[in-house]
Amino acid sequence: MCRWAADEGWNPGIHDAEIFLGSDPGGFFGVDVNGDLAGTISAVRYGNEFAFVGFFIVRPDLRGHLLGPCLAKAALKRIAGLPTGIDGVLENVGKYKRLYGFKEAWQNIRYQLSGPPAGTAADTLVPLASIPFDALLAFDRRYFPAERGQFLKLWISQRSAHALAATSADGQLEGYGVIRPCLSGWKIGPLFAASPPVAEMIFLGLCTAAGNGPVFLDVPEPNFAAVSLAQSMGMEPVFATARMFRDSPGSIDLGGVFGITTFELG
Repeated sequence: MCRWAADEGWNPGIHDAEIFLGSDPGGFFGVDVNGDLAGTISAVRYGNEFAFVGFFIVRPDLRGHLLGPCLAKAALKRIAGLPTGIDGVLENVGKYKRLYGFKEAWQNIRYQLSGPPAGTAADTLVPLASIPFDALLAFDRRYFPAERGQFLKLWISQRSAHALAATSADGQLEGYGVIRPCLSGWKIGPLFAASPPVAEMIFLGLCTAAGNGPVFLDVPEPNFAAVSLAQSMGMEPVFATARMFRDSPGSIDLGGVFGITTFELG
């Protein structure tokens, strides 16, 4: 799946495959034609609260032959009854609405930083591993539609990644972020923060791990503070998706989402 995602230009993380599979081993589907893989899709469950569909890819030479609807049917059957999200490429938004009942909520914009950021990292950040995991779970739940403990355990400890946190004077978690190596450069995600200054501080701290980059950040367009942060750092938009939902989940604090986690698992 990740190899195909790379072929589509989605630039997956180097260790995404093992982490995604470890989060929900039953959530990945493929279809073969004459013994060869012809299409893929994932339908990952976050307990009984939320699901996310990703990796919806049909081999280019077989598109238009109903393999896509067959894959979607299998995936959606697994997560029937759950509020479900997807990040759809913009040219397919109409199809996802018409065929599968998804509704567009907002667009995510991928920004790229090709040089050093416009700022200096602070020295007050702490390793995310120093934060009690229960505190991290509670903070993360403010910005994501479900509790995702299994995923976070794998995500924040992945090889070659860096994870930082910002805390208040009394030790309360105010924000955290993860940066991971990808086939091209590095991606920051998630970047959740209680305020724009905290988000900027974490962003700059994470960028120090990337060396000469490039660095990518996927920003929800309605969060004007997040868009402003990306632009103020000298980042340029390079790609966009539509965040869509079927049976919308409960509300989240989108104003604190300065970078989504992934286009594949939400």
